[in-house]
Amino acid sequence: MARTSGPETREKLIRAAEEIFAAQGVDGAQTRDIVRRAGQSNPSAVQYHFGSRAGLLDAVMAGRLARTEAALAPLLEAAEATAALREPLPETTAPALRELIGALVTAEATELRDDRGRRCLRISAQLSHESGVRTRIPHPTLAGTACWRLIGRVEDALTEAGLPEALRLERLDLALTLIGAALADRARHHLDGVAPLTGEELFLADLTGTTVAFLLAAAPSPAPDPRSS
Repeated sequence: MARTSGPETREKLIRAAEEIFAAQGVDGAQTRDIVRRAGQSNPSAVQYHFGSRAGLLDAVMAGRLARTEAALAPLLEAAEATAALREPLPETTAPALRELIGALVTAEATELRDDRGRRCLRISAQLSHESGVRTRIPHPTLAGTACWRLIGRVEDALTEAGLPEALRLERLDLALTLIGAALADRARHHLDGVAPLTGEELFLADLTGTTVAFLLAAAPSPAPDPRSS
């Protein structure tokens, strides 16, 4: 059997992890199945290359994020340039949000182009609440990224819309969950060979519009005092 280098083995483990995590779930996947799928005989291969199972999962997500970042960065720059020309008025909030959410959805949807990306969408949907949005402390893989900057821009828009802090952070976190779940469901259809109900363009436009509508829904009046709960 031909020997493989450390980087090659690492990449095989990442590819195997993408398949196993997507098929069995992040919590249900077994490390031994990943090692076997990667063609490795050493049961400690994951520990050796990634330090732990969690380290391997972070590596999978870092690769997925890097691909999305390449698509998102120019879209975010364009959205920010357009926003800079607008007056920060209530009537400009919805268009600004639509551009930001549209950029995020478009970038995330690039993962639908192949099976690798589709598997990663199914994995990341299970981790959406680990982003750090509710505490404003990004997960290490998100720190300093265009994605995290976009999240901040969305919160700024929700602040302009008059949403109280607790409500806007919760909505933002739930909006990311909505986008992740919708794309993961679309990915599942592709992986299973099932024709989706709508075409790609309509699906992405509807996902963007639905998410913006959710974010801008009128706050309960009067807003409940969080200290009373």
